[in-house]
Amino acid sequence: MNVEAVMQELEALGKERTKKIYVSNGAHEPLFGVATGAMKPIAKKIKINQPLAEQLYATGNYDAMYFAGIIADPKAMTAADFERWMDAAYFYMLSDYVVAVTLAETDIAQEVADRWIASGEELRMSAGWSCYCWLLGNRPDGEFSEDKIAGMLDLAERTIHDAPERAKYAMNNFMYTVAVSYLPLHDKAVETAKAVGPVEVKRDKAKSKHIHAYENIQKAVDKNQLGFKRKYVRC
Repeated sequence: MNVEAVMQELEALGKERTKKIYVSNGAHEPLFGVATGAMKPIAKKIKINQPLAEQLYATGNYDAMYFAGIIADPKAMTAADFERWMDAAYFYMLSDYVVAVTLAETDIAQEVADRWIASGEELRMSAGWSCYCWLLGNRPDGEFSEDKIAGMLDLAERTIHDAPERAKYAMNNFMYTVAVSYLPLHDKAVETAKAVGPVEVKRDKAKSKHIHAYENIQKAVDKNQLGFKRKYVRC
């Protein structure tokens, strides 16, 4: 399938209601409003196709960019490729659920994510912390440096309340993911989340809400979810 054929199929799957939900989360035109599950039959036909993924991502159409992440070949992408994808990721559903997810299937994931976390840019920081969530929730505990993850918990505790809004969500999720999916530091993650307490995030100019990793960790403990690992990172 070429890029035009994929765009036609995606357009046919678009729903106005889904489009409105995406727009309310930060997406903007062009987009069709395709539910992610509805993309699976097309993905099965195409399988992995990095050149096509690059063409689709370059369209700037949200649904095409999301689908690009599904058919991308992460191992064929360089750090420069991921930087380029991040440059075009204009809101968190692209940075965290397309770029960070695709990066999490590479050998350069931690190196690139570390750079993004240190960047001071909201969506790069968000993608960096999110990438670690995808990694920790999928890979064996032995693949990570306990000291490094502990240092990241300390960094989150020190900086989360003053971090950019989307980074707050990702850092909050990082504390939760360490507690649930990285057992060597479960106790430290719980103590960190408790010390951080509720984190205020602004939703728009007038509203804000509080997110609290500690409460969500306790729910996971109650459901016996400790040690949870995903079989696959991408859908």
